[in-house]
Amino acid sequence: MISVNDLKTGLTLEVDGKLWSVVEFLHVKPGKGAAFVRTKLKNVETGQVVERTFRAGEKVAKATLDRREMQYLYKEGNDLVMMDLESYEQIPVPADTVGDGIKYLKENMNVQILMHDAKIIGIDLPNFVELAVIDTPPAEKGNTAQGGSKPATLEGGAIVNVPFFIQVGDVLKIDTRTNEFLSRI
Repeated sequence: MISVNDLKTGLTLEVDGKLWSVVEFLHVKPGKGAAFVRTKLKNVETGQVVERTFRAGEKVAKATLDRREMQYLYKEGNDLVMMDLESYEQIPVPADTVGDGIKYLKENMNVQILMHDAKIIGIDLPNFVELAVIDTPPAEKGNTAQGGSKPATLEGGAIVNVPFFIQVGDVLKIDTRTNEFLSRI
């Protein structure tokens, strides 16, 4: 159990039998009345975001999540086949647990798997990935002198705005948290 006064962004709680991740929290002490903590919680399994208010000092259950490093092997139907790097066991993971992050996965990429009570509830991708450009419009003469951007489709399906000098076949470093181009490799 943890006091709501000790909440931190990213902490995972178990409230009403469901797992919630703290997105935002604010400790409010009004001039009149008791203090309270206003939170924004995201359901770990469904992605639903709700606002919830707790009385100051109220106790909630802190969820214990197990993180395991696994390697993404390939996609099979609606499942992603992951290999546990310790036991070399291959485990199918439903693609919907990854959500939009599936567009950043490359074969043989290492990822962190989040487990709760031996059930896979999510995947933490690396913050930065290197992906090749498979389609982008050609640069037009005169557009390369000033800053600007054009859309580029990367292997895996991610679409990122890139500078005009990027061409098909270039390998780019992408931030998976913001879907932004960082550099050309």
